[in-house]
Amino acid sequence: MFTDRLVIRSYCLGDENWYYKMSLRNHAHLERYEPENPARAIKTQEDAKKMIANFVDDWQKGHHHFMGVFLKEPEQFVAQIYIGLVNRNVNEFGIGYFSDVEHEGKGYVTEAVRTVVKTLFESLHAHRIRIETDDTNLRSIRVAERCGFMKEGHIRENKKSPDGTYSGTLYYGLLRSEFQSR
Repeated sequence: MFTDRLVIRSYCLGDENWYYKMSLRNHAHLERYEPENPARAIKTQEDAKKMIANFVDDWQKGHHHFMGVFLKEPEQFVAQIYIGLVNRNVNEFGIGYFSDVEHEGKGYVTEAVRTVVKTLFESLHAHRIRIETDDTNLRSIRVAERCGFMKEGHIRENKKSPDGTYSGTLYYGLLRSEFQSR
């Protein structure tokens, strides 16, 4: 997938070197809002190699999909997008994302999510797409809202942060009919 500024592509074998460096750079960045993100589990170059191989295998088996978002010029990693099939009967997908710590606030995630949403509705015939985000993650909330998602629910204080504070989860959804009417 392409936009004017970005290339959004599947990870492939050979990506492990830069993925390793990226994961180390983003380890602390992901701690608060993405503690379960696979990039946080990487400690060695070999971990990165196994992770990339798992990403490739999972996509080929149709489980879920992690994709890298790169600047076209110069080619540089700026974000990661996750796509997962949530409910096959409804053809509902979930999207997750994070921005590289060095590229926050430049609109790359919004641009990538809009492109992925368009592809899910137009090519994979999604009926609905959902996003879950921490209720204190203002950047993530803005991405969901800028991409046309509607807030559908709020679970309060269901997570404890590393600093001991509590936060909740916001649920956003976008229906095919809403996407088509825009």
